[in-house]
Amino acid sequence: MHLISSSFIHSLIQRASCRSLSALSCVIFLTCISAATAQTVRVDVTPGHVVNKFSPLYALGSTVDRVPSNSTDTFFRPDQIKQIQEAGWGVISYRQNTDLFVQAWHWNPKGTWSDPAGKGYFTGDPTPTKEMIRHSYGYQLRHRGFTRNGGTEFDGYSRLDDGDLQTYWKSNPYLAKEFTGEDDSLHPQWVVIALDKTEDINAIRIHWGDPYAESFQVQYWDGDGDAMDEQDKGVWKTFPSGAVANAKGGMTTLGFGSLVSTKFVRVLMTRSSNTCDTHGSADRRNCVGYAIRELYLGTYTAKAGFTDILHHSLDQKQTLTLCSSVDPWHEPSDLYVAPNRMESGDQPGFDLFFTSGITRGLPAIIPVAMLYSTPEDAAAQMTYIKKRDYPVSYIEMGEEPDGQYMQPEDYAALYLQFATALHRVDPKYKLGGPVFEGVTEDIKAWPDAQGRTSWFSRFLDYLKAHGRLQDLAFMSFEHYPYDGCETPWENLYQEPELIEHIIKVWRDDGLPPNIPLLDTETNDHGGEAAVDIFGALWLADSFAGFLTAGGTSTHYYHDLPYSPAHPACANSWGTYHMFMVDDHYQIQQKTSQFFAAQLLTQEWAQPKGAEHKLYTASTDIKDSAGHLLVTAYPLQRPDGEWSLMLINKDHDNPRQVRIAFHDADANQDHSFAGPVTMITFGKAQYQWHADRKKGHADPDNPPERSTITADNSTVYTLPAASLTVLRGNLQASGSGPAK
Repeated sequence: MHLISSSFIHSLIQRASCRSLSALSCVIFLTCISAATAQTVRVDVTPGHVVNKFSPLYALGSTVDRVPSNSTDTFFRPDQIKQIQEAGWGVISYRQNTDLFVQAWHWNPKGTWSDPAGKGYFTGDPTPTKEMIRHSYGYQLRHRGFTRNGGTEFDGYSRLDDGDLQTYWKSNPYLAKEFTGEDDSLHPQWVVIALDKTEDINAIRIHWGDPYAESFQVQYWDGDGDAMDEQDKGVWKTFPSGAVANAKGGMTTLGFGSLVSTKFVRVLMTRSSNTCDTHGSADRRNCVGYAIRELYLGTYTAKAGFTDILHHSLDQKQTLTLCSSVDPWHEPSDLYVAPNRMESGDQPGFDLFFTSGITRGLPAIIPVAMLYSTPEDAAAQMTYIKKRDYPVSYIEMGEEPDGQYMQPEDYAALYLQFATALHRVDPKYKLGGPVFEGVTEDIKAWPDAQGRTSWFSRFLDYLKAHGRLQDLAFMSFEHYPYDGCETPWENLYQEPELIEHIIKVWRDDGLPPNIPLLDTETNDHGGEAAVDIFGALWLADSFAGFLTAGGTSTHYYHDLPYSPAHPACANSWGTYHMFMVDDHYQIQQKTSQFFAAQLLTQEWAQPKGAEHKLYTASTDIKDSAGHLLVTAYPLQRPDGEWSLMLINKDHDNPRQVRIAFHDADANQDHSFAGPVTMITFGKAQYQWHADRKKGHADPDNPPERSTITADNSTVYTLPAASLTVLRGNLQASGSGPAK
């Protein structure tokens, strides 16, 4: 028999005879002539080899995040919600954004202040009224110690080097002994000065506020890595004469003798004076922790005296400083609302969120602010939601503590205080976290006394040591696998291994197998690739890969089409979203991930709350560099059909495949038989044209659908850069249809 070469088949695709046909007709035409070149996708349908069971309404979800304050009413209009719902996503994960921007969240604009003068610590009103909460906002914190961090990258400034001695940084009082029940030395608070380059240092000047540190150490970073972002690649060493006990506060100048070259300096505080800050002694929270009015760093000589090398200013141009925590004390005038920006935007009000239809009546995943809030406010929030009888499945505790550089023991101490308060509202609440930033490797913390650096392992150990592991009902994290503004096509080959690997990391860190894993916020990237066909293929591969790896639910970021590109990337608008919008935030056009969402939720899976069984499939279709080009995800649906999702990551070439199903228990082979529905989405249906705000897709068509008659000899052609779902019944070799 004459064999047809793959190069000949690929050349046929480029011929006018094929271009004159429709995309699917071309697929079928090529199928007829390419059987000899097809490679096999092997599907394991052994009943005992099911890798996951899930309901799409609960496993394939989406998110709602903070949006510009002038966009909320448009986004939640019924006509806009209807278009969003057509994507088919299930449970919504409500994102807590104010923790990222070092702000206090007034989830209910109405409430009470701790100080009768109308300032201090705010607790939202837990009692519902006839007035619905449609909007809620963040309040900037007066005692902030971050210039920027992993959440607030472009906005705000630190009070540690703002040049104003009337302002000061203050640590979170809930990390003091009075609230943790543990000695302050077990939760040392710190501030870090991060210089632009390595400098010679031998002196520091600290203008303490109240409460001040009676015991502290001034340290320098010695290591190959970045002190903040590579915390396991170095150690903090105390300067000569840098350890101070029985300090008295006020202005302290310390000389260290010989010069030390370093880029990072840390002040580590272990014992507080417990004197009261400028807000008075009526509230004990004002009188615990640590406060610093201003920091100065540089050199000292007998001739020149002290020379400060820091830049002090009320903006992001100041020398970068970071801190362990921030006191959530604030005033009404700290309200931060401005149009067309996320960091000054609207956390959609809970009443609007639950009654708009966006949740489909399904129980939502709801956060409480924790890093810059109080246990009392969290309890009030959940009391309000409980009284409204809004359905909640899980409660996330804060958001992205790793991006705020919080140490695991500090996060754990807050977690337990908030868990106690929330379980007083309802002992059945399922709480979880830590809601990590999108990472692909284990998160590292500065070595503890035992030399341990795994952030998550230490968090788990803290819960275990306090007999409170049962308060962790689920583990949640975010998944954003790619860095930088450009995402080359080769990055697509990294999924699903990236999501599979990070799940293994969390389990290896000690997460018990009975605690479910939730990826509560995910997308590929804030750059151009997200709105191109890349974004669709990544979405299918990552979501199905997450479930194959044993995850419980994964949530697309995000439902509301706030379109501007990532602020650090000069890419098209629409990134992280399913739609392009106009200047008034009204939906104009669908992006590739909308169509991928429909394929996942309505074609691959059956759009209903019933059990689906997920199996595994393998292929050896690789390019010359060894990249796996085709991934496949077999699903047994409750309607009895088998659904196979195939992703062809070959950007330029179609791939011909046979499908072989095998039951090892019965030692029986199967194949699709009879009518098979084929749904394909690729470059023939969708192509993105970059143009910043005017970026658009043309063509911008939905997936193509056809029905073919299949048997064990059928060859299926997967178009270049495409996502395909095959759906039908199986037939065992030499028998009738298989169940």
